[in-house]
Amino acid sequence: MARFLHHRPLLLLAAVSVAIVAASLVRPAAAVRPFVLVLSVDDFLKDSSAHPSLPSADTAGADGDADEWDDFADDSPGADPLLSPSSWVPLLDPASSPPPGDGPDSPADSLFVAGARAMLSAASEGDDAAFITAAAQIEAAATAGHPGAQSALAFLSGAGMTRPASRSRAFLLHKFAADAGDLQSKMAIAYSYFRQEMYEEAVVLYAELAEAALTSSLISKEPPVIEPIRLHSGTEENKEALRKSRGEDDEDFQITEYQAQRGNAGAMYKLGLLYYYGLRGLRRDYRKAFHWFSKAVEKGDTRAMELLGEIYARGAGVERNYTEAYKWLALAAKQPHYSAYNGLGYLYVKGYGVEKKNLTKAREYFKLAADNKEAGGHYNLGVLYLKGIGVKRDIIEASNHLLQAVNAGQPKAIYQVAKLFQKGIGLKRNLHMATMLYKSVAERGPWSSLSRWALESYLKGDLGKALLLYSRMADLGYEVAQSNAAWILDRYGDQSICMGESGFCTDMERHLRSHALWWQASEQGNEHAALLIGDAYYYGRGVARDYERAAEAYMHAQSQFNAQAMFNLGYMHEHGHGLPLDLHLAKRYYDQAVEVDSAAKLPVMLALTSLWLRKNYADSFMVRFIDSLPEIYPVVEEWVEDVLMDEGNATILTLFACLVTVLYLRERQRRQVAAANPQQPDGAAM
Repeated sequence: MARFLHHRPLLLLAAVSVAIVAASLVRPAAAVRPFVLVLSVDDFLKDSSAHPSLPSADTAGADGDADEWDDFADDSPGADPLLSPSSWVPLLDPASSPPPGDGPDSPADSLFVAGARAMLSAASEGDDAAFITAAAQIEAAATAGHPGAQSALAFLSGAGMTRPASRSRAFLLHKFAADAGDLQSKMAIAYSYFRQEMYEEAVVLYAELAEAALTSSLISKEPPVIEPIRLHSGTEENKEALRKSRGEDDEDFQITEYQAQRGNAGAMYKLGLLYYYGLRGLRRDYRKAFHWFSKAVEKGDTRAMELLGEIYARGAGVERNYTEAYKWLALAAKQPHYSAYNGLGYLYVKGYGVEKKNLTKAREYFKLAADNKEAGGHYNLGVLYLKGIGVKRDIIEASNHLLQAVNAGQPKAIYQVAKLFQKGIGLKRNLHMATMLYKSVAERGPWSSLSRWALESYLKGDLGKALLLYSRMADLGYEVAQSNAAWILDRYGDQSICMGESGFCTDMERHLRSHALWWQASEQGNEHAALLIGDAYYYGRGVARDYERAAEAYMHAQSQFNAQAMFNLGYMHEHGHGLPLDLHLAKRYYDQAVEVDSAAKLPVMLALTSLWLRKNYADSFMVRFIDSLPEIYPVVEEWVEDVLMDEGNATILTLFACLVTVLYLRERQRRQVAAANPQQPDGAAM
């Protein structure tokens, strides 16, 4: 879904980080189009002051209690979700502790761990027999009631790996695992409800998962993946993005590290950021981040002061010390780094590292941050006005600040706005919108770390494991994982990496699985995926040729302003393929393609010429020739592929072309010399 538009005047605009790939007629664009939320006056309740979930107006206000500030937990969650019995991360990371079982030497847990490890190993080695054996171990553990095994078996059943594909059986197994507390199965069920537009059920699960994602983001050594990498740009590999995701092996990282070691303050600060957030393929390492931030401050880079304050406030890699946190945040604020005011405001709300709580000063600091376009300041002001902490409660003002923070991608703000839509506080109840917002936050949960391991496997050339992990994440509803898995299947389908019902995938199984993944990605706004589905139906690639379904897919991509889809729809109207023969409508689509992407100018010019000939010379030789091109092109393409592109023939043809070029240049040079020195007549003086 690309955007929501209302006919009323716009009041608030917020962009949520749901990315879709933009494709064009000539080449896929690298740009990412944001999901846009547009609110009108009609979206707000007329009476926003009363709601049972809000604190009473009698207890809120200027003297409101900061204990209402429940958005900052003083104590970390008790356990890292990555170390739960169902997590795959300990199986992928040798440095991780083994996942705890039901008890000492739990048979079910031993079966699951052995089966999951064997499955990952078999995927890497392309061993279908070992994969089938591993799946049997997982099934045995699932029968014994292990939730992680039930979740994994649900994934295999839904994908049709080592067993017939069955969505109903997959859902049932996910339900068993979710009831036992498995968060990944809850993600899968929530996504299933979301696809079926069962928002009453989906919103409850996604709200729980979003909260878990927020509370676990600070304690997990695997940070939320805030920069999901798309392996492809259209039909080509996304080489630039992949190059920047190699962690410490990346040349740019090594240069930065060298500069930092030589005393470059900017490089020190950059290294600190990379380790603090776990960016560009690096593992999160708070101690290294603290080391480089400290070095950067010593060298005079004041930007690191604020992050040192944040590290001390959170106890990330160091012992928590609010006094030190206040010191560094105050120093950063004097520079001025306005985001530091947001941290100072939080300390005054809680009374940490300062003499006492001071809500007035906290509000002033939050406002300073917000006035300078800091998302955290907007978020915290939104919470103050929403709950009436230190101010008179004002839901409209709260919504304005929260939406400003959403616009900057602040996860807690997205969560709060989702809650407003879910409960109908200030905004009219909208479960569809609440579900989408909760989903965007839930996808930042610790289970997103699987995409980091999938990417690492892909970069190492381990396509089998990469496909398995991306497919697992696709089952949880990640659009980027869906398109990545589909692209791997299409690009490397001739290799033994795809597991089917009884061994490696047949061509039909691979095509159907790829098609299903592209379709899921297209449902979530990936216009390139919709385009590929249209092509599959139009040309009969892996499915029966069906012009009407092709037109439906192209319409979906066209609704997301895809120029190629517009061109294709024009062509189908011009020839009456799956759509009514309508030359006027064909011209309209061709014109739209140029308006969306100027690179379509030449193809559209040729198409309009074809339209003119068809309109004025319907039965001419030229029209018949144009109509025959789709049949001629595959023959010419096959000849080029089999003859010209053959290695031996290509070498001979290249040498022949070089020889002809040399002879031509020598002849042209001889003629130029002859023209400059015309032959003198006989008897002339020498």
